[in-house]
Amino acid sequence: MTEKPLTESQIVDELTRLPGWKLEKDRIVKDFEFKHFAEAMSFLVRLAFECERRSHHPEIYNLYNRVSIGLNTHEAGNKVTQSDIALAKDIEHFSWRS
Repeated sequence: MTEKPLTESQIVDELTRLPGWKLEKDRIVKDFEFKHFAEAMSFLVRLAFECERRSHHPEIYNLYNRVSIGLNTHEAGNKVTQSDIALAKDIEHFSWRS
């Protein structure tokens, strides 16, 4: 069953409870900064396991100690769904920042 995309107002409401996340071009995005490269890589490994468990594959960019994540759901026409919000909430629980 394919999830329905959230409306912009639903997304904006959800983002009020997700510090640092913002809506950008049909995806929710956040930039993370870590103390060093190894810490960023350990975050990415943890993220990879969580995404694979959910069969969710976000856009990820890494440069040294910085990681940028973009979430949307391919099966919903590359729009934001409740699955993206749920993953962002879980990321907030396991992320660590300097």
